[in-house]
Amino acid sequence: MEKNNNLRVGMPVFSSIFFIMGFATTFIIQLSAPLKAVFNLSEFQAQLVTSAFFVAYPIMAFPISMLVNRIGYKYTVIAGLILMGIGSMVFVPAAKLPSYPLFLLATFILAVGVVFLHVTANPYVAGMGEEKAASSRLNLTQALNSIATMIAPWVIAMMIFKGLVLAHEASEAERLAYGLEVASRIPASFIALAALVFFAVISLFFIKLPELATEQGGKKGNVLKYPHVLLGALAIFCYVGSEVGNAALMTNYLRTGSLGLSAETAASYVAVYWGGAMIGRFFGSMMFSDTPVKKLLVYVPLILLLAFVSATFVTGYNWKMGAIFTLTSALNFAFMVIGKGQPSRSLAIFALAAAMLGLLTTFTTGNIALWTVVSIGLFNSIMFPNIFALAVKDLKGSELASASGFVNSFVVGGAVVPAIMGSIADIYGYTFAYIVPAICYLYIMFYAIKGSKIRLKG
Repeated sequence: MEKNNNLRVGMPVFSSIFFIMGFATTFIIQLSAPLKAVFNLSEFQAQLVTSAFFVAYPIMAFPISMLVNRIGYKYTVIAGLILMGIGSMVFVPAAKLPSYPLFLLATFILAVGVVFLHVTANPYVAGMGEEKAASSRLNLTQALNSIATMIAPWVIAMMIFKGLVLAHEASEAERLAYGLEVASRIPASFIALAALVFFAVISLFFIKLPELATEQGGKKGNVLKYPHVLLGALAIFCYVGSEVGNAALMTNYLRTGSLGLSAETAASYVAVYWGGAMIGRFFGSMMFSDTPVKKLLVYVPLILLLAFVSATFVTGYNWKMGAIFTLTSALNFAFMVIGKGQPSRSLAIFALAAAMLGLLTTFTTGNIALWTVVSIGLFNSIMFPNIFALAVKDLKGSELASASGFVNSFVVGGAVVPAIMGSIADIYGYTFAYIVPAICYLYIMFYAIKGSKIRLKG
């Protein structure tokens, strides 16, 4: 009965927290393209914004996991939201000046707030109900997170890039004017984000969240003895680095080479990439639970309808785009069925599919490359919740909090992999950069098949 009450109160609150995290994280990832235009940066320099965000994870994840044990989940979440609000407001003077170092500082402050939420939200959702359904709950909250990740690139397309065109042969003066116009459009989004998180802070003070134990069972910091935790942390490094790297370079990738799309159109396709994660996670929330077949027959068509409507909308009512995305989503569900609702089996299948799509992106061009890179999002979908659930499986109390802090510190992959991809893009071109995430996905397949099953002997 107590766990049912926890679910009724805790799930809606933390679902909204996941939404806020998703929007803020994806907005920062996609901000590299506007900042590249504002400051005339190389791709590597532009990806330092993403690095400034994700480097906060290894610095802060462990201290925050200890803070959870001292002050509890609720007040750790509130502290994180306050930091997110402060960071959002620092973006306003950063854009007004404009100042690239100030952008990096604002990004780091915002990121620290997100780390607070990340370290608390995942173990809270995993621990508030039955362990066998933890993967299902995490997929559901990650699906709601992905609604926000789909909205964020669309917001950038509409609020920052809409109506702006910069020819490849533009003069230095035209590039400067273009960059200043982009900078002038950035603050509004962050003011709105600050208002949203401060509203969430006020709301949380008046909500009584169910308490989860943080001190029972296990010693603090001893999770390093568990091989499945260590290998799972590396899998998180590879997954986050790949997901972020794919998205961070995609706008500029689609603007170059055989495609040559406008920044506005390219950003809308990035929204579809993130939308794939949303659709896949809605499928996952059903497949990793005991959803009856009769309900599946109702829910699956509704999710496919959501795929069609969302992709059509964010691409400016491109019905063809919506139809193709719906077909790829149906294929994604077929792969999910092959996974038989088993987290490790499904993770292995999806990691292999993502690796193959990454390689196809490298060695193809035109619309084929467009669809292979966009479709990776569908197969990213279940990776984080399933890797996390496998990495913290069988852990309780303070061990769960410590493992969450350790695993989340490896989200720093989002700082490392995009920077590597940016360097490759600068030297060899964007297409070859996508070999890096393909290799990362192959490691995730290993973790699903073998690494997650390695346990402490004796």
